[in-house]
Amino acid sequence: MIEARALTKSYGPRTAVADLSFTVQPGIVTGFLGPNGAGKSTTMRMILGLDAPTSGSVTVNGRRYTDHPAPLHEIGALLEARAVHTGRSATSHLRALAATHGIGRRRVAEIIDLVGLHDVASRRAGSFSLGMGQRLGIASALLGDPQTLMLDEPVNGLDPDGIRWIRNLLRSLAAEGRTVFLSSHLMSELALTADHLIVIGQGRLLRDMPLTEFIAQAGPGTVRVRSPQTGALSDVLVGPDVTVTTSRPDDLQVQGLTCDEIGMRASAAGITLLELTPVPVPLEQAYMNLTDEAVEYRGGGSPSPEQTPPPVPTGPSQVAFRTGVAA
Repeated sequence: MIEARALTKSYGPRTAVADLSFTVQPGIVTGFLGPNGAGKSTTMRMILGLDAPTSGSVTVNGRRYTDHPAPLHEIGALLEARAVHTGRSATSHLRALAATHGIGRRRVAEIIDLVGLHDVASRRAGSFSLGMGQRLGIASALLGDPQTLMLDEPVNGLDPDGIRWIRNLLRSLAAEGRTVFLSSHLMSELALTADHLIVIGQGRLLRDMPLTEFIAQAGPGTVRVRSPQTGALSDVLVGPDVTVTTSRPDDLQVQGLTCDEIGMRASAAGITLLELTPVPVPLEQAYMNLTDEAVEYRGGGSPSPEQTPPPVPTGPSQVAFRTGVAA
């Protein structure tokens, strides 16, 4: 479990995260959403102790990350898959991490097989493709068999088979009772993977609710109707606050009526229906409706100086920490 309480992070006059409180529960996949510059990366860095909060607190399984004697067994994290020594092989990299926690070589071999890197385990990580590097980063996060998993853009660079693999893996881990915290900009993938959403904008909490409620809150969707009599059916359905559009001769998209209402009107008019399918508002549209006013960086111009994010510290201790935990 991850618990943030009044979490705030300021860089001089700029506040990246403001009074943010949420709980990431075990047993479900929680999606973490927000526009660029919303404070997602800063929040995840504070969870791992890479950045210190200006005020507030955040704990993992009841303790601050830095207070855990064996943190890899508590939370596995992927923030930057490329944060790995390019001259090391996948096996050497994982064995080095394992040695810090007394994890045996058998576990390293198991994880290499789990993420699909067995055939390239002896190759230098610097020669890996983007997808292979992503799999190595996921392997690092899973190495300690943690109860909590936090991944930032885990499907980046993966092919369709790899995306399906990570989706099924995350859902299976949640089904085991683990905490899974997932940040991604791929709305279609989150719609298939997440059970719950935490959405932030300009460093503040916008929504914290089940995905189904989030989509339902965006408003009614449409109903797909198939009929051999679409012309007559359209005439029966069109009315105040009802929109009917068509993309194919036997296919209508109806907004403003339920499936039951459409069926009753068609029956009364003696019109044959071949299909009635409710289509909810896409997650992407629901997200855009909510966050439009919270977007800081838009195409067509450069951010103003006050919008420019602060540089990320890269001192030796932080680089070593990132390599060991977030790789």
